[in-house]
Amino acid sequence: MGGSHAHEAHPESVRMRRWALMVLVPFALLTVVAMVLLWPGEVQREDQTPGAGQLGGEVVSIDKETCAEEVADEVNGCGTATVKVTDVAEATETEGEPPAEVGEEVEVSLPNGPGAPRLDVGDDVLMLHMATPDGQTFDVVDHRRGSQMWVLAAAFVLAVVAFGRWRGVTSLAGLALTFFVLLHFVVPGILGGESPVVMALVGSAFIVLSVMYLTHGFSLVTTVAMLGTIASLALTGVLAWLAVWGLHLSGVTDDISTTVGMDLGVDMRGLLLAGIVIGSLGVLDDVTVTQSATVAELARANPDYGVGHLYRAAARVGRAHIASVINTIILAYAGSTLPLLVLIVASNPSLGDVVSDQVLAQEIVRSAVATIGLVAAVPLTTALAAVVAGRLARD
Repeated sequence: MGGSHAHEAHPESVRMRRWALMVLVPFALLTVVAMVLLWPGEVQREDQTPGAGQLGGEVVSIDKETCAEEVADEVNGCGTATVKVTDVAEATETEGEPPAEVGEEVEVSLPNGPGAPRLDVGDDVLMLHMATPDGQTFDVVDHRRGSQMWVLAAAFVLAVVAFGRWRGVTSLAGLALTFFVLLHFVVPGILGGESPVVMALVGSAFIVLSVMYLTHGFSLVTTVAMLGTIASLALTGVLAWLAVWGLHLSGVTDDISTTVGMDLGVDMRGLLLAGIVIGSLGVLDDVTVTQSATVAELARANPDYGVGHLYRAAARVGRAHIASVINTIILAYAGSTLPLLVLIVASNPSLGDVVSDQVLAQEIVRSAVATIGLVAAVPLTTALAAVVAGRLARD
């Protein structure tokens, strides 16, 4: 980052990259060893109800009729639908025979109630079948969205690649690796009885190491951003632990968390902490890479800038970035809990009752802890990047 290309490339490729490897290699080895030791075995799936399972189908006709009495939460009204079976791969076999053959037509009652799918002829649906003493019964429980989701995924990939080009391709590869780690390491490990916090920390460390270098390339900018992310993530984890235990949060706030805790034996308080750590990781990545790159560009544009000048200039950029990202975090959590906010406003409780309710308190903790970790990431990463850039300028 000096006055000429030769002066800039030499120290970064020799001295500073050697320093970066001295920091990176032990951390990478520790992370890989931890993943090998904690790698989960095959997940034991919950036993299904004997004779029950799911089938895919297509609605071929709907026969509506007048309801004998008023239906609560009416969606489709009364009557039946004829559904042609299109997929029995997910069905649980009963006495060695599938509940229905592909192409067979079955009759189902029109679904009603909260969340019931609204049916039209031609819809691809998911059916639940159950073996009873009187034979098989079938119920439509949801729409099948496979083709629509593939179209949306293709549009997403095209948009990322069209704008980001090769960098977009690497970011998609990083996204795929992130999902692989979450679905094949973190979640199965938690189901296998490992501590959710430990699995989240190890998985996050691997994601930081692999995805950041895969997406942004192996450089001092990425290494500095990685170190800033790890430091900020550690602080976020400590703050999350203090908040969860200090506010006596259990992590159990709805039917899903109750089921996960009771039926699967997962430590829900630990799962809450793990969710905060993983949820903070993506935003920290954004901020630390931006700050590290900003310092590098400032040093390249102004070779005479010292550590203090670089820090103050990049910190101003960081403050502007943080102001917008904080609003993004709060809006994201507000959007995910909008039904809860509607219910709270409708019940018109006092402000004290609102913030002390565990469901809302849990979301406040997520937002506050993630924001504090995000704020800390700016000075930590900026200071480290300024020191590195200043060292390069002196070499």
